Amino acid sequence: MATKQRGRPRSFDREQALEQAMMAFWEHGYEATSVADLTRVMGIGAPSLYAAFGDKKTLFGEVVEVYASTYGSYSVRALREEPTARAGIARLLRESAAELTDPAHPRGCLVISAAANCSTAEVEQGLRERRNASVADFESRIRADMASGELPPGVDAGTLARFSGAVLQGMSQQARDGATRDELQQLADTAMLAWPGRGAGATQR
Repeated sequence: MATKQRGRPRSFDREQALEQAMMAFWEHGYEATSVADLTRVMGIGAPSLYAAFGDKKTLFGEVVEVYASTYGSYSVRALREEPTARAGIARLLRESAAELTDPAHPRGCLVISAAANCSTAEVEQGLRERRNASVADFESRIRADMASGELPPGVDAGTLARFSGAVLQGMSQQARDGATRDELQQLADTAMLAWPGRGAGATQR
């Protein structure tokens, strides 16, 4: 007697389906992307979506994790690989000008744009926590530079970090509104002029 096969193999590529879901959320935001939209772009039925990814909110959480480790990973690398906070933020803004306007994917930053008009409290909170965590990373690097003498001791680390975060968030929205890479680079260069201490305003292209 033949052994009964347990379960049914998935008939879709999970990573590719996640990528398609990411593009939908990135383009339209969390709230405006329906389950019907997701099943259409992912090429699967609703039962398969729920079986493989859980509900829409759970799927979005996985999408954000994938985004952070792929398209959004340049921001973490910029801070980790550059020797100073100024160099790290300058690189982050410079690379953002390119990434946020890349025609290969939706414009802007998913973590920023997906929160627009979001009325799902847990989703909005999760995205807010990610944005605040980035600002906290900025502040930590700035304080380290103050301790080493790279930045003067009187710098308001919290304000400078929030300023940098606001510039990044503004660049994302400007990209969504049609700003070009060069226009965002000019904005980034101007923002770096606000940094105090030696080498203030210096950026690399």
